[in-house]
Amino acid sequence: MINYRREGKLPKKPHSVFRDDNQSLLFEHCFTRDGFDGPFSILYNEAPPQGFGDGEAVEPLFTLPAEIEGGEKEALRRRHLRSQDLEVGGTPLTGRKPLAFNSDIVIGTCRPTSEDDLYFSNGDGDELLYIHRGEGTLISPFGRLDFGPGDYVFVPQALAHRIELRGTEHYFLYFECRSGVHLPKQYRNPVGQLRMDAPYTHRDFRGPELVSPIDTKSILSVISKRRDRFTKHSFPSTPMDTVGWDGTVYPFVFPILNFSPRIGQYHLPPTVHGTFATKGSLICSFVPRKVDFGEGAIPCPYPHSNVQVDEVIFYCDGDFTSRKGVGDGSVSFHPAGVPHGPQPGAYEASIGTVEAHETAVMLDTFDPLKLTSWARSVEAQEYDDSWKT
Repeated sequence: MINYRREGKLPKKPHSVFRDDNQSLLFEHCFTRDGFDGPFSILYNEAPPQGFGDGEAVEPLFTLPAEIEGGEKEALRRRHLRSQDLEVGGTPLTGRKPLAFNSDIVIGTCRPTSEDDLYFSNGDGDELLYIHRGEGTLISPFGRLDFGPGDYVFVPQALAHRIELRGTEHYFLYFECRSGVHLPKQYRNPVGQLRMDAPYTHRDFRGPELVSPIDTKSILSVISKRRDRFTKHSFPSTPMDTVGWDGTVYPFVFPILNFSPRIGQYHLPPTVHGTFATKGSLICSFVPRKVDFGEGAIPCPYPHSNVQVDEVIFYCDGDFTSRKGVGDGSVSFHPAGVPHGPQPGAYEASIGTVEAHETAVMLDTFDPLKLTSWARSVEAQEYDDSWKT
C-alpha cells in the first residue's frame, strides 16, 4: 500500500498460463483487500496456495485480550504500566502479552527468547510491530524482510508469516489492527502518491526481497486466527514457494527515525506526529527534533482534556520532559474524560528548550480501552498521584 513493487519471475499478463523451466504450471494467488475493490498483489506459487486438508481447531497460541474482572466499575485514573517488568520468554507469538484493547485495536508487548516452528496468519486484522530491541527477519510468501531496533514492521491481514530472530535480546510492541492499517489520507495526493509535505517519503519504506529458498526450514503448518479462534492447516509442501509477485500489498519496514514531524513557532498538536491510522485510531511517532522556537514558546505539551480519546504512550528512549518516573518500556494510559498534561514543574522548566531528545510511540483511539490482567500486574499504583503539587 506504499509503492507498486515486483519481485522474481512474472508472466506478461495476469490470469494467463505461466510455467516454470520444467514446463510445470505455476499457480496464481491473488492477495486482495476490500474484496476486489481495494489494493492487491498477485503471487505465483509452485503449488496451489489452497492445497491443505481439513482444518484442525487448536488452542490459542497466545493470551487473548480480556478485561480484568470488575474493570468496568474501576475509577477513572491515569495509569503507568511497567511493561519492562513483564516476564521474558516464549516466541514472537506465544510470548505476547496484551495490555489494552477495544473493538478497533489491541496493544501489547512481547519479549521472545525462541522462534516459532509454524507460520501464523492473522485473519482478524493487520499487525504492526515496533521493534524496541532486537533484530530478525520476517519470512512470508513475499520473501524475506530484515528489521532492527527502531523499525515498524507491517504485516497484512491473513498473511502467513513467521519471525526469525537474531541476537539474544528482543522486545516488541505490537498492535493488532482489526479495521486495517493505512497511511493518513492527508499525506497523499489525488493519485495516492505521498505528498511532498508529508512527514515521510516512499524511499523511507522498505519491502521484502524474494530469494530462493525463502525459508530453509521445512515448516508445513500454518495456524490461522479468525474471530479469535485458531485453526491449524497442514500443507504437503512448503507454502513459501513463491517464484514471483507484484502489486501494492506486502509487508514493509518503516524506521521510526525516518519520520520528519512538523515544527512551528508555537506548540503543534500531537496529530502532526501521526504515522499510521486505522478506522478508529491514530499511531504517532515522537522522535528527536527541534522544538517550538517562537518568542515565549512553551515546548512542553500543554494540559488538555481528553474529551473523546484514550491515549497510550510507549516510551522508547531519551529524556521525557513532561513525565518523571517513566523509563524505557514504560506505558502510560490516560483515559478520556479527565484533563491530563505535564507533571508538576515540567511545564515551566521546558521554557527555553530548543530540542527534544525522546523516542516514543503513541496510540490515540476513540473507542474506550479496556485493560487486561497483564496490565494490572505491572501497574505503578502511585502514578496518578504524581500530579499533586
